[in-house]
Amino acid sequence: MLQGLKIASAIPQEVNENSCELTILMPCLNEAETIETCIRKARDFLARNGINGEILVADNGSTDGSREIALRAGARVVEVAERGYGSALLGGIRAARGRFVIMGDADDSYDFGKLEEFVDRLRQGDEFVMGNRFKGGISPGAMPLLHRYLGTPALTTIGRVFFGSPCRDFQCGLRGFRRDSILTLGLQATGMEFASEMVVKAAINRLRVSEVPTTLSPDGRQRRPHLRTWRDGWRNLVFLLTLSPRWLFLYPGLALMALGIAGMGWLLPEPREVFRITFDLHTLVYAGAAIVCGFQSVALALLATITGIKAGLFPEDDRVSRLAAALKLEHCIAAGLFLVGTGLAASAYAVGLWGAVAFGPLDLSVTMRIVIAAATLVMLGFQVVFSGFFLVLLGYDRR
Repeated sequence: MLQGLKIASAIPQEVNENSCELTILMPCLNEAETIETCIRKARDFLARNGINGEILVADNGSTDGSREIALRAGARVVEVAERGYGSALLGGIRAARGRFVIMGDADDSYDFGKLEEFVDRLRQGDEFVMGNRFKGGISPGAMPLLHRYLGTPALTTIGRVFFGSPCRDFQCGLRGFRRDSILTLGLQATGMEFASEMVVKAAINRLRVSEVPTTLSPDGRQRRPHLRTWRDGWRNLVFLLTLSPRWLFLYPGLALMALGIAGMGWLLPEPREVFRITFDLHTLVYAGAAIVCGFQSVALALLATITGIKAGLFPEDDRVSRLAAALKLEHCIAAGLFLVGTGLAASAYAVGLWGAVAFGPLDLSVTMRIVIAAATLVMLGFQVVFSGFFLVLLGYDRR
């Protein structure tokens, strides 16, 4: 018995754990209306294709008799105490006996009787096979218009651009994989974002990924679905951004720094006029803010990546390791002190200009340019020093 899981079956197990090729896994939370239909379709598929397999229901605390129905229908049931879609699937994957696993919702929206293409791809060596509902067909009423034309395309585009995933239907719940390959990914999400985590980590760990068409039908339940459009969509978006420090921190930070440096260099000598619009000190302040915010974002990209690697969210990256090793604390302190010193020197020059007029009224168009640049340099210097100390903190366990 696996720790933290309770496994039960109403019939003798005919599947040898050592020879089981396929586990058909269904997460379940109060699916009494549809679970038996799904199991029957899966059993017919295994029998029709002569596959040595099992049907495994990962029950996540059902109170409507789903567990008993699944047992009577011939499935093996594993009880997963920790609530959440991701928790149920992780528990089921760990308890699965099959070399391959095909997972799908137990609401009868996916056809468990037509899994041949998934099995073929897995037998040919693919490690992760996604279903594509847009290629296979979406029945009328099966997917809300907001999901079909906004949510799923948006999340899919982000996944493809940010992580290089080949999948064109990021949220399809019917997918197959090699059990051992998926267990090496260190999946951790407990909620609906588990579906995105699986696809993202398959891409960044360079698993062999493919897609097959699959159909989507209206689910057979009368109750409201577990999925909450805005809540779960937002959680998925945040999760995708969090898993990509390059797109969340690095690229926006570099863009901000470039824009700020360009603006600072353009406005430091004198005011500029474009299409009868004068850009002066106020714009210069924002240019300085863009430089500081951009640098902070770039630093966060490095720190977040190292933290993610240490937490097992990202695979090891030699480029990041070399960069972190090259950024010695002493180098950061020296660079930071140089920036602070330069800023203070510029500030002293501005004070000298003030003293030249007996500390009376100043020509702000001249002195404020110096002060804005000086303050920007001082803030940058402190950020460089503090980032160096943060890197030391992240590296303490290695030392």
